[in-house]
Amino acid sequence: MKKIALFMILAVAGAACRQTSERKTEIAVRDTTITVENSFTELFIDTTALASYITAHSLGDSLNAKLRSFYNHRNYQYAWFFPDGVAEFVPIFQSLRNDYIHYSGDSTLYNPSLDKTIDSLSQLKKISPDNALVVDAELALTEQFFRYTDLAYSGDHKINTQELNWFIPRRKLNPEVFLDSLLKNKGQNVASYEPVNRHYNLLKEKVLQYYALTKSGEPDTVGTNKKFREGDRDTLLVALKTRLHLLGDLPEPDSTPTFDSTLANAVRHFQQRVGQKQTGVTGPAFFKELNVPIASRIRQMLINMERIRWMPAAPPTDYILVNIPEFTLHAYEDGKLSFDMVVVVGSEANSTVIFSGTLNQIVFSPYWNVPTSILKKEVLPGIKKNPNYLARHNMEWNGGSVRQKPGKSNSLGLVKFLFPNSYSIYFHDTPSKSLFNESQRAFSHGCIRLAEPKKLAEWLLRRDSTWTTEKITAAMHAGKEKYVRLRGKNEVPVFIGYFTSWVDQHGNLQFRKDVYGHDRKMEERLFGPTEMPIAQAIPR
Repeated sequence: MKKIALFMILAVAGAACRQTSERKTEIAVRDTTITVENSFTELFIDTTALASYITAHSLGDSLNAKLRSFYNHRNYQYAWFFPDGVAEFVPIFQSLRNDYIHYSGDSTLYNPSLDKTIDSLSQLKKISPDNALVVDAELALTEQFFRYTDLAYSGDHKINTQELNWFIPRRKLNPEVFLDSLLKNKGQNVASYEPVNRHYNLLKEKVLQYYALTKSGEPDTVGTNKKFREGDRDTLLVALKTRLHLLGDLPEPDSTPTFDSTLANAVRHFQQRVGQKQTGVTGPAFFKELNVPIASRIRQMLINMERIRWMPAAPPTDYILVNIPEFTLHAYEDGKLSFDMVVVVGSEANSTVIFSGTLNQIVFSPYWNVPTSILKKEVLPGIKKNPNYLARHNMEWNGGSVRQKPGKSNSLGLVKFLFPNSYSIYFHDTPSKSLFNESQRAFSHGCIRLAEPKKLAEWLLRRDSTWTTEKITAAMHAGKEKYVRLRGKNEVPVFIGYFTSWVDQHGNLQFRKDVYGHDRKMEERLFGPTEMPIAQAIPR
């Protein structure tokens, strides 16, 4: 099968993973302190065998360096074989590899010749380190492991993330650490040191489930846009129930043509998973999402798996993640979700940038310094039409620019939160509260409006006993701008991300609209113009 680069949610490296440069891998110095007496195994490879293998297989500089470094670290001990046979973790790695091939559709790692050799060697009760077949299988397994980690965990290096408006620094990983952990733990409890966020594997499992749904072809859609509600009877409801059961929203199959309370709950469950208001009533928007082809949803999941593989390690401390397509801010305390908050993000014409920063300032009763673009397009024409425009909008000249004075009508509301960046993006309150009731909330000029700004201020200042709820409320309404600096451990990392599919904390598969068209661009780079093939059956 032709190679298709696929995949990753927040990917978070395992705690044991060191971060290194992917472009230039330093070759470790050989550890000669390791001897037969203190080694992992009594089997050692001749150094010339590795050199010959690298030459014969024309390995590139990166793979060359990784193999040399790995075996230098272990003074050329075997990794995959013991004197009494093939190591028990070889089939575990093969299973990891085959899982990747199955859910990604990328069969470039599939090596039936190597698998056949391993099956043959598994019959041996004694392994000779000089057996050419054993030497070649040992080095081929290590090479394949490094190829696997590069594909499965590092993301597609051909993709220029900045061309896709993604400015969060791309994560890096050291696959040697993962391989060392695999060997040390004898292939057990892989999830505890696998260099990937658990959300990646959760989404991967959903991809596999969706592949299973298409095993006999694309499932039937529901051929209607009718408005159904509880109490209705219609033969079309049978098809609706079938589709909702297939997608996991209706717990049990039901062939009755009645819209009962169970179906209403299933409709609400689906609406929640696609970001719609949970009315329990169907309609055109509902059926549009319900009838999205399964193959398209698989692509959407794979696109987001790729994104999450780019993400740096999530800190085990406090941090904030804003997911633009979800229109939601997630606050984490000591690495665990503390609360969620709905937000308004930039419109498609004024899209919010995808980047990371550090929140280190709270500004109570802020001035709003009108951006040059808004000054030219809105304020100056307004002044020209109405000389009292500035007074009506509580604005004033400030040197050669215009600013809006603190107060309830201020466009930034009563408080803003700064994480200095070159994109002039920050969090802020807003006097326009009604927009938070919309299911699609892309309305701002690029900054992020908060539904509950006081809650965020209290959370950020919770460790400072001088900032009581009453004092925060007073500062927000003081009418006089006040900066509060967060220092040291009170500074909070901020990630502005873009994920249109993920698995939530309740195990529900979520989908959102591609508000800025980033999925469409990613799809072109990952899959090209051809249709994505369904993963072929690989031995598992």
